[in-house]
Amino acid sequence: MTLHERHGRYPQANTVEDFRRNLAAVQQRIADACLRVGRDPASVRLLPVSKTFDEAHLRLAYAAGCRLLGENKVQEAQRKWEAMSDLSDLQWSVIGHLQTNKAKQVARFASEFQALDSLRVAEALDRRLQVEGRQLDVFVQVNTSGEVSKYGLAPEAVADFLQALPAFPALRVRGLMTLALFSADVARVRPCFVLLRELREQLRQQAPAGISLDELSMGMSGDFEIAIEEGATVVRVGQAIFGARAMPDAYYWPTADARPADGK
Repeated sequence: MTLHERHGRYPQANTVEDFRRNLAAVQQRIADACLRVGRDPASVRLLPVSKTFDEAHLRLAYAAGCRLLGENKVQEAQRKWEAMSDLSDLQWSVIGHLQTNKAKQVARFASEFQALDSLRVAEALDRRLQVEGRQLDVFVQVNTSGEVSKYGLAPEAVADFLQALPAFPALRVRGLMTLALFSADVARVRPCFVLLRELREQLRQQAPAGISLDELSMGMSGDFEIAIEEGATVVRVGQAIFGARAMPDAYYWPTADARPADGK
């Protein structure tokens, strides 16, 4: 069973032991993928994605060792951050599309934002972060699948975008992020990851001072082994840790054809 055939088949994690077992299984899959291509498993960071799961399950994940959780929707993430503020070492990564009017919330609580794809959002985040006296790690989202429904910059637009980012000093650019084609066909999924890696290698030669492209965030529960084989340094894994969600994964990812008329 490979790729997204696994989706929907993960049992719900309902105890600390369930989470420990699932985390160990994912780490083993990471190690196996690294072994196949001669990489050090320590070079891959696991980002557990807790979107749609309630506070009780997040607290179990925390008890099992999770200290950074990924969320798609800002309001959901902020609600959980406020409810779990007693856990002072728990950090939050916002991995979904951001509207400019939500930048204030992200600047307040997130330690990482993985879906930067517009200068309007960069400016709004930078302004709010400076008010908060904070900096934020960010990844530039790239649309490597060519699907018009997906957010992210076109690959050919990334170079100019990076050149503009030093104007926003509160943003610490760490690398690139992508969502691969949602398919069980490895031959269609892998090129999305190859494209991001090759783009990163090209852009490294001309990136402005202070702009780091060390990180590649790519791969989810069904395809992260392929992403690791192609150079992923961050994998965003939800269902393999928390269990299957009630709806298909695509339901939870906002798509560009659903964006408001102002394009935010």
